[in-house]
Amino acid sequence: MSKIRHLAIKTKDPARLAKFYEEVFGLKVIHTERSGAVYMSDGYLTLALLRNRGEATPSGINHFGFQVDNLGEVEKKDPDGNLFDISAHGYDDIEFAADRDEKKKKAAEKATA
Repeated sequence: MSKIRHLAIKTKDPARLAKFYEEVFGLKVIHTERSGAVYMSDGYLTLALLRNRGEATPSGINHFGFQVDNLGEVEKKDPDGNLFDISAHGYDDIEFAADRDEKKKKAAEKATA
């Protein structure tokens, strides 16, 4: 079953907004990036606070993310232009495409050895 697991917000100052969510709602920082992005959680939903790219980029909700059982099946469907992320591993553990590619490469090398 698919579940909405994260919400991404664009902002000029992710650290300042993170402090607000921490002080007002008790969210906890679970990950930060050199880009200034801050990832927070209430224990269930992850809130990604992303730095605006340029002055023309509006602040506010950027996209939402689903955790799904089968990434391949969902990727085949047409999202009708909506901005969302999909993940089979969830949003508690940060995993980048390059990391996934490296894991696949190592698994393939191990299988042929």
